[in-house]
Amino acid sequence: MKTRSPHQRPRWSGPFLALGGLLLAGCGFHLAGDRPLPPALSSVYIDMVQPYRVGTPPLETALQSRIASRGGIIKSHIGDAKAVLRLSDLSETRETLSVGPDGKANEYRLVTQVTYELHSGEQELVPPEAQGISRSYSFSVDEILGKEAEEARLRNYMQDELAALIMLRIDAALAHTVIPVPAPDPNPPANPAGEAPVAPAVVPTAPEAATPSP
Repeated sequence: MKTRSPHQRPRWSGPFLALGGLLLAGCGFHLAGDRPLPPALSSVYIDMVQPYRVGTPPLETALQSRIASRGGIIKSHIGDAKAVLRLSDLSETRETLSVGPDGKANEYRLVTQVTYELHSGEQELVPPEAQGISRSYSFSVDEILGKEAEEARLRNYMQDELAALIMLRIDAALAHTVIPVPAPDPNPPANPAGEAPVAPAVVPTAPEAATPSP
């Protein structure tokens, strides 16, 4: 399996796609469940690299659900899968957008991003690429408990939407990927091992007509 050099930076797909799903739907794209699953994802192992996390992130759960809903099989062992979808560098940050007269933040922006890549054996089907999404929401110190619960729900929703964007990107990448097919052997063996030689068929000839003696 290929490993990424520490000096190799993942390719960014552009600015955060806050409305990516809606824009693609408006351009004629179908929902993920309506499209046939690429053969490479028919049997996949999701490798979530999360050294400091406990439990399964909503992103991984959402990807499992989306692949399974389209007929794919999620393998629990990497050796049993045709392809490996690796997720790394999952991060969630919060930025202050505006501050009220009292000097306290009243609007935040949440940012969730992850790096994904897809391999099949030694073949790199989708190179490492970072994908992110952002959402903003208002905040009030008078409703701090309700806002914290709202932020938690929003983060789960963002990871689910991030899974949808990753599937769209993988579908597009695999649509232009050609998996090489082994060429036939130009000099096949005349007598494959284990097969007895076949004797040529003998076709009997008609006897010559008898000629009268002089």
